[in-house]
Amino acid sequence: MDATAPPGKPAPARAEQIRLDGVGKRYPDGTVAVRELDLTFAAGELSVLVGPSGCGKTTTMKMINRIIEPTSGRILLGDDDVTDVDPVQLRRRIGYVIQNVGLFPHQTVRRNVATVPRLLGWDKQRTRDRVEELLTLVGLDAATFGDRYPHQLSGGQRQRAGVARALAADPGVLLMDEPFSAVDPIVRERLQTEFLRLQEAVRKTIVFVTHDIEEAVRLGDRIAVMSEGGTVEQFAPPAELLGSPATPFVADFVGADRGLKRLAVTGIDLDDLEQPPVVHVDDGLADARAALTRAGARWAVVLDDQQDLHGWISAERAAGSGTVRTVARRMEAWVPVEATLKTAFSTMLQLEAGWVAVLDGDRFCGVLTPESLHAALRRSVEGTVPETAGATRV
Repeated sequence: MDATAPPGKPAPARAEQIRLDGVGKRYPDGTVAVRELDLTFAAGELSVLVGPSGCGKTTTMKMINRIIEPTSGRILLGDDDVTDVDPVQLRRRIGYVIQNVGLFPHQTVRRNVATVPRLLGWDKQRTRDRVEELLTLVGLDAATFGDRYPHQLSGGQRQRAGVARALAADPGVLLMDEPFSAVDPIVRERLQTEFLRLQEAVRKTIVFVTHDIEEAVRLGDRIAVMSEGGTVEQFAPPAELLGSPATPFVADFVGADRGLKRLAVTGIDLDDLEQPPVVHVDDGLADARAALTRAGARWAVVLDDQQDLHGWISAERAAGSGTVRTVARRMEAWVPVEATLKTAFSTMLQLEAGWVAVLDGDRFCGVLTPESLHAALRRSVEGTVPETAGATRV
């Protein structure tokens, strides 16, 4: 969202940095839930707290909006120490989404989403406009779902409504406590995809709690891995976390397959693509055979006169006379240039292909083979892993 707003419409809240300075939580019986954390959650980024049950990740998040009061240290929201801010006012400037959504069952979706704007005294038209805007943003058609009650929605729809309610007053900060864990894996993946799209549009400062490292890697700009006793073992971008675990605990937590997980956070670099022989749709088959012979290849990519991908042709189909157009096959194995290596690898496996084409729109950029994909992953790892950490490389 822009920091500016159209005339007559209030500007959206600015995403604010959150800083934890020596923050701890000790209960009266002596139990230490969180041990002197020093963390900075950057403005506009999605930071994930991940770790086993009982490691203090939810406690840490709840101290930010003072649902739980810290016993030591300071929490700064922008320039404000949260302990100096009225708790009610503080919570109204921070969106909050929980695992079981927490929608009011006796209120419609519209009324639920409008909860905080009503508490803030917004006028009816402004509130109505904001509700319509947010339901569209989270993928719920207002005309279809606005007047339904929570029990009339699916789990995924309730979760979307919960996100809309958390964003209703346009807070700069959003806290999310395992918001997608109560839905089935298919719905969960769709919600994660939609949430990434939403964050790209609104750019809030988000603290997201999960126990699932796969979810953390997919969503997080940075990930804090916490261990029992409320200690942060490592706080780093996903690629660094997977490529260079800082401690044995982190290495065990992210798993022995962290190299495969890293595929999900490694983009395609055009320099890693191989360039197979190329022929055009109106070339003669004799020309195609000559191109294949020169390259010593068994297949070639077929492009149209705009250099867009048309398909591919094998040496066997290039036999005889005629033009390439008449025998070229449709290209099924392809991914967009903005895809990750995981998507490319999955496409290879799903289609049992020996390579996958990479496209920028319709324009052909090159291909990834298993060999070039592996080399790309290795270079990515080497770019983030310190030389002294060789023993932990994937």
